[in-house]
Amino acid sequence: MTVRKLAPLSLALAIAVSLSACGKPETPAASGVADKPSADAPAKLDLSKLDAPSVAFDPTDLDPSAAACQDLNGFVNGTWLKANPVPSDRTSWGSFEVLGERSLAIQHELVKQAAAGHAAAGSIEAKIADIWRTGSDESAIDAAWIAPLQPQLHAIDALADAPAIVAWLRDSYAKGQGMLFSFGANADYKNSEQVIAYAGQGGLGLPEKGYYTDAAQAKIREQYEAYIARVLELSGVDVAKAAEQAKAVLAFETRLAKASLSRIDLRDPAKRYNPVDVAAANKLTPQFDWQAFFDTLKIPASGTFSLGQPAFFAELDKMLADTPADTWKAYLRFHTVDDAAPYLAKQIEQAHFDFHAKTLRGQQEMLPRWKRTLDAVNDAMGQALGQLYVQAAFPAESKAQMQQLVQNLSVALKARLEKLDWMGEATKKRALEKWASFTPKIGYPDQWRDWKGLQTSGDSFLANMQAAQAFNYRYMLDKIGKPVDKREWHMTPQTVNAYYNPTRNEIVFPAAILQPPFFDPKADPALNYGGIGAVIGHEMMHGYDDSGSQFDAKGNFDSWWTDSDRKLFNQRTDQLVAQFDAYQALPGIPVKGRLTLGENIGDLGGLTVAYDALQKALKDNPELDKPVDGYSENQRFFLNWATVWRRNFTDSELRVRLNTDPHAPANFRANGAPSNMPAYAQAFQCKAGDPMVRADKDRVAIW
Repeated sequence: MTVRKLAPLSLALAIAVSLSACGKPETPAASGVADKPSADAPAKLDLSKLDAPSVAFDPTDLDPSAAACQDLNGFVNGTWLKANPVPSDRTSWGSFEVLGERSLAIQHELVKQAAAGHAAAGSIEAKIADIWRTGSDESAIDAAWIAPLQPQLHAIDALADAPAIVAWLRDSYAKGQGMLFSFGANADYKNSEQVIAYAGQGGLGLPEKGYYTDAAQAKIREQYEAYIARVLELSGVDVAKAAEQAKAVLAFETRLAKASLSRIDLRDPAKRYNPVDVAAANKLTPQFDWQAFFDTLKIPASGTFSLGQPAFFAELDKMLADTPADTWKAYLRFHTVDDAAPYLAKQIEQAHFDFHAKTLRGQQEMLPRWKRTLDAVNDAMGQALGQLYVQAAFPAESKAQMQQLVQNLSVALKARLEKLDWMGEATKKRALEKWASFTPKIGYPDQWRDWKGLQTSGDSFLANMQAAQAFNYRYMLDKIGKPVDKREWHMTPQTVNAYYNPTRNEIVFPAAILQPPFFDPKADPALNYGGIGAVIGHEMMHGYDDSGSQFDAKGNFDSWWTDSDRKLFNQRTDQLVAQFDAYQALPGIPVKGRLTLGENIGDLGGLTVAYDALQKALKDNPELDKPVDGYSENQRFFLNWATVWRRNFTDSELRVRLNTDPHAPANFRANGAPSNMPAYAQAFQCKAGDPMVRADKDRVAIW
């Protein structure tokens, strides 16, 4: 998939929103009632023509050469994984991607319908149609070459000194095109009812700071330098000069990287939150006037904002003072073209793909044009497309059943919290207060965003994308200084994913994930509890993971633990770190247990709570507690859990994820949590010493 860079959201928001799989947060708005279709509602789609996911767990997928007590993932997924290698236009392939394909097929029909019809001027259908048509017109995009970007490149060429560079940066952020650091809006960690601005480290073209310094990444750095030179050449820079500038840009980014925190460090909310006023910020960065920055962006500068990672901003300020203007111009020129490359001529887009997707992640071919354009529609107007999606593809009965499942998981979680033997009463009381304040969101927002003010046309793909980028960024900036709108979502309904937001203490399940193997209204209880039930539990447990547990019932960053209870919690989570550190993802490359800790806590706690909820459901409905396809309900629970995590990766994709992804590789997620649960060993009659049975001294029990 072509990698797209959007306007930088607040780093605090991007990290604070915990995702069940690989998703990206986006900031929707709110107006209009979701349950009412728009005046230009699409004609009903015939979904029977689209491939539907299987309606039940299929025992013929099981691998007879594997055994449940040896390797649950191999037993459940071995046959499927062998038969489903990663397609050449992908870097991973599994349950999430299969459902994603169906979601894309539905979206494809919707955008074609919008483009073929005669939508009212100014409607969301008309705007979507403009983006779709201009993004699909390859000949016009190729004919334009880099001309749509030339005004920005000319402005960069004219920069002569640090004050001019700072002024250019201010203007670029006002257009939603800031590239040097992240800047956006999020709830104040200490006052979750109010939105403040967050500034955080950024500016790197490689996935993580280690890529700039680790010896193992030397080859990637060489390839990145060559790619920088290639982009500069394509933008009109002389070949020899481009090579020289590429070295300077890489050195520039290396300096930024050395001043940045690691992904593991950024898991700590305290390292993402640093409230300061403008005067204090200006003292740290005398070359960069934050008052002028706020004025240009037309946001309030009174009160405080979070200037995360102050060491990064101190170094950035030094670079404004001591780095030649020509180096700055090369850096800004490269990233301006690189960010816009997916919307420019084929040769430029191909160069972007060849490095970001092929070299870094092992993807051999681009996605077809229609999928790339659909990606762009989602980047620009994802919530608007989601409004059409739920009208066409999300049955009301699915939402009702999900609400009941969430309630059942909530009851099971409360029982777990009440019975904890290692947590003191004072902390337990606060934990239960947090449980009582969980807010679930299912399917789609109760309020839809208003897209008035976004101007699109049939003239230029890049112009439409930059207009949407500026519009969406302006929408986000306008929240600063105002109360938090708790109705909004940070994922689109058509996204196959789920998330937890600590500042709102909410768990969110978009419509597209509510399909088999996660959720099937016709399935026996075991499949739904082992699928979406465990995902529900996972998201709830993020409220009590190593990061989420530092936020209280109101969503404030506030320690509600006694020191002794926090120590006991850390002892248990350290065991989980050690468990995942021991997994070898590739020869000589282990999983990073500390980086993936939050998700691993979510998996273990979520699966445990979902199992409890299943037992309650079977007790209340004993007629359902019977074998299906030769497997008991308890066995089918764990079998479907593993089905959710079937996934193949390219080796290159896996290497990137091991350095950047807070989620462990899927095979370890399938096996990791069950191996800590006595209920799993009992279900499959496993014995002590079996690989899926952890010894008492190694077994992790937290919640």
